Parts: sequence; structure tokens; C-alpha cells
Amino acid sequence: MEEYDHKLKIFACSESRTFAQKIAERLNTQLGDSELTVFSDGEFQPQFTESVRGATVFIVQSTNPPADTLFELLLMIDAARRASAYKVIAVIPYFGWARQDRKDRPRVSIASKLVANMLTAAGCDRVMTCELHAAQIQGFFDIPVDHLWASSIFIPYIQAMNLENLSIASPDMGGAKKANVYARHLNAPLIICHKDRSKANVVGSMTAIGEIEGRNVVIVDDMVDTAGTITKCAEVLMERGARSVRAVCTHPILSGPAYDRIYASPIQEFIVADTVPLKEDKDNSKFTVLSMTGLFADVIDRIYHNEPVSDLFIRS
Repeated sequence: MEEYDHKLKIFACSESRTFAQKIAERLNTQLGDSELTVFSDGEFQPQFTESVRGATVFIVQSTNPPADTLFELLLMIDAARRASAYKVIAVIPYFGWARQDRKDRPRVSIASKLVANMLTAAGCDRVMTCELHAAQIQGFFDIPVDHLWASSIFIPYIQAMNLENLSIASPDMGGAKKANVYARHLNAPLIICHKDRSKANVVGSMTAIGEIEGRNVVIVDDMVDTAGTITKCAEVLMERGARSVRAVCTHPILSGPAYDRIYASPIQEFIVADTVPLKEDKDNSKFTVLSMTGLFADVIDRIYHNEPVSDLFIRS
């Protein structure tokens, strides 16, 4: 009987091809061959153009809207399973639909739970992702989830700036725990902003509590969509006497008026990860992009060799 050697193979979907290519280079391997056929009506069909029989297959795709990104990933997982892959692991740098993690209003869906169910139903054996909008989403899965944190790249970068009178700020109450991790590792005081939101993507009033006057403040957030919250936070901090304001964000979704708001705001530097690519047709001169691909590559290598990954992360 033929014995499989469970080769490591890395494939990319459309949204994260550059991210996947960097992972493959870090692991001294080639990105797997696949293609996407798009029909006249918009339907599409991914195909592996090389054998994956008996291989441990990692498929890389961020699932930010539109929903085609998620569905392409599901089809790739299904195709790998039907092609007799040994294991199929979804590498999702940005896990989209994570803001819908509970019933916060009557008669709404819990989209992140539905996505977890769909990934499992498609044949996924394991999920690797980064900074879920709500950490408890890991519990929505009945398969292993490796939850990576961008603090491993952001904290050393902030330390290297050598900012005097540094303070770390959370733009809302929900991000206070995350910001507190940064504050403790950087030995800096914590500022917490509180917002009143009248509806989705619209910020009403905001207040800030903490050491602000004369401080160089770094706002820490997991994702920025329309940038209303983070830019309002920056304005409030400057009004309260901050010397400077910078921002750190793992997932730069940056939809709608986000770019205009950021460039009109007092934020000096916007530091982001590459889990979601910046818009190529926009002015990105205010942004500093730090890559998560090295960390993802290290975790992939350890998972493939059944080695522990916990020592790769900055502890909370």
C-alpha cells in the first residue's frame, strides 16, 4: 500500500495571493498552482492544477467582504478534500463577519458562528487566524483554532520609536483589554475612550479617561473600517492636550470615507499589518505597513511538524 509523506503545500485564493507568496518564500517553498475560472454570470470555480493527494494543504485567504472571498475559500477547501488531501487548514489573516458574534438586537443572525459552521462543513480540519474581533469566536469552532496576535510585531516597533511620555489609548471600552496588554509591556499609562454610537459606523459623543496632557499617545485597535471611531478618538486626545497621536491597527479595512477621515485627522502615523492589503489607488503615505507573514510562516511550520506555538506570542 502506498504511503503518503504528507507534503506541505501552500495555496492562495484571490484576496491574499501576495500574503501567501511571502509565507511560501519564508518557508523556502513554492506557492501551489491553482486557477480560478469565472463564468459569464459571475459564478466561479477554483481548481488545483497540481496533485494534493496525501498533502497537508494550507489555503490562505482573508474573508473581508464581498462574500466572494469567503465562498472562494470554502470552494477551495471542498476541492482539496475531494482531491484526497491529508489535512486541509484554512489560513485566514483577517476573519471577516466577526463583528456579528452575538444577537445584539432581535431577529439578527450570528454570522461568525455561521461562518465557523460553513468552514467545518466544507471539510476544514483546522483554522489559523489573527486578532478576531471577539476572541470568544474561537469557541464557535469544533476544530482547532490558532489565534495569532499582531502585538508580536507592533510592540517592538513602538519600542523602537523611543517616544517620551508614551501613553497607550483604547478607542472604546471593548478594546481596553487589548490596549492594556500594550500598556503593560511598554510600561506606559492607559487611556480609555468611551463612545456613544447611535447606529453602525456612526460615532456620537466621546470622552477620554487617563493621562493625556503632554503625552505622545498611541491608539491601539484591532480593525478600522470607516475610521470614524479612531479619528474621533485622536481629535479628543489632541483637544485634551496630547503632544502627538499615532494609531496602530491590525486589520485596515478602510471602507467608505476612511481615507479622507484619516488624512483630515491629527494622526501622525497609521501603523497597520498586512492582513488586508491597502488600497493601491489611494494615498498611503501616512501608513506604515508591518508584515505578519513571518509569524504566520513560523506557526505553519510548527503546526506541520506538530510542534507547540505558544512561545511565539507576547503574553497578555
